[in-house]
Amino acid sequence: MSRDQVLDELLAEHGRTYADQAGITLRDKPAPLFQLLVLATLSSAPISADVAATTAHELFRAGWRTPERMRSATWQQRVDALGRGGYRRYDERTATVLEESAALLEEHHGGDLRRLRREADGDRDALVEALQEFPRVGPTGARIFCREAQAVWPELVPFFDDRGLERAGELGLPTDPGALADTVGSDPGEVARLSAALVRSALADG
Repeated sequence: MSRDQVLDELLAEHGRTYADQAGITLRDKPAPLFQLLVLATLSSAPISADVAATTAHELFRAGWRTPERMRSATWQQRVDALGRGGYRRYDERTATVLEESAALLEEHHGGDLRRLRREADGDRDALVEALQEFPRVGPTGARIFCREAQAVWPELVPFFDDRGLERAGELGLPTDPGALADTVGSDPGEVARLSAALVRSALADG
């Protein structure tokens, strides 16, 4: 199978970002970036990526798409929504974490993650570190945020995590991030799709 065929098959089968699965229309705006932070927070627990995305979608379906709305919900309402999404094992603590995260974002950053972007000034490591000030978001969660955010923050391109690069090698694709990104062209959205597809493919193979 040629490299182009491998790419076509990979993207056809797995080329959906986790932001899209969570119901996030990702743009460089405060609300969708907050939603991506919620997804990264949920993904930081030892739980499947699909459950995290499904649960994020459930929270947004309840109307909590901004930090203000997240804080307006009661703790029990958040617990119930997390349970409906399948996030039961961590629901009670996570209900508190989501409120704490929304409060920190409002009080320290005016509710706008773009402030972190400006402060990082193109330094990806600085951004990854800054994202870890939010409750539960560690290095893995911060990288998940950046992997998805590269679709709207082009200075993050190319952003592939180790699992994705390893999967690229297994499929006969380049393992150098720049060369790998070049296989889908210069559109940041397509690089984000490829990055997510490689992770999904790796997870599907166990």
